[in-house]
Amino acid sequence: MKKKLLAIIGTLILFTIFYTPSVFAFGFGAHAEYWIPTFKGDLRVDKDGIVGTEIDIKNDLGVSNENFPGVEAFFGIGNHEIRLSYSYVSLSGARNIGKTIVFDGDTYNVNAYVESDLKTSMFDLEYQYKFLNLENILAGFSLGLIGKVKYFDGEVRMRSTTPGSVYDNQEDFHVPIPMIGLGVNVGILADILEARAKITGMGYSGSFFYDGMVDLSLTPVPFLNIHGGYRAMSLKIDDVSDIYTKMDFYGPYAGLAISF
Repeated sequence: MKKKLLAIIGTLILFTIFYTPSVFAFGFGAHAEYWIPTFKGDLRVDKDGIVGTEIDIKNDLGVSNENFPGVEAFFGIGNHEIRLSYSYVSLSGARNIGKTIVFDGDTYNVNAYVESDLKTSMFDLEYQYKFLNLENILAGFSLGLIGKVKYFDGEVRMRSTTPGSVYDNQEDFHVPIPMIGLGVNVGILADILEARAKITGMGYSGSFFYDGMVDLSLTPVPFLNIHGGYRAMSLKIDDVSDIYTKMDFYGPYAGLAISF
């Protein structure tokens, strides 16, 4: 009987070691990634009661797709993880406009040569709690609840030196967006290959933001991680500093991380 009891206790101890994630597991690291999205969007900028023109950013202003770099630092202990990231979006275009455009209270006449810019820095502070963490069972699986704040610090600008349309207009916007979401990690091959997905979003007062990604993560050697996948981001700003815009970005990305 005593031997059986010891065997049961030993089995429970082994199960705890191998199948229950340690609440003291600790890790940190940093990663950089490069996103290659397709872009589309509309923009309207009012001023002092003057309603602006609804502008197709690509077709009306000649703005083309651009690639975006990003960096991130992360820290985790047990089932808790914090991430701080930064990325920069810079879009620009120049063309003779095919229609009259009212922007920020001024009128740019048809055929005027117009240069335009849309730039924003994006800061993300994210917390994730893994309420289901089976990382020591088979190849591993976890499901986490995400709370996040995304902050946009940006500007939209339009300028022209064409006679009759000599203007240089700029409006700044600063938008904090609280978000919630889910994250899932699925181990495919021990600690070497993993599939990951994440979706966060929030909508309020006519504005919304959604950000989702799915990727494969390869760890060929300890501390080094290579990953690549697909990301989609959608933003709508409704009357923030007289700016109305709806923008979508979607496309592949790749990244490199070092973690300990």
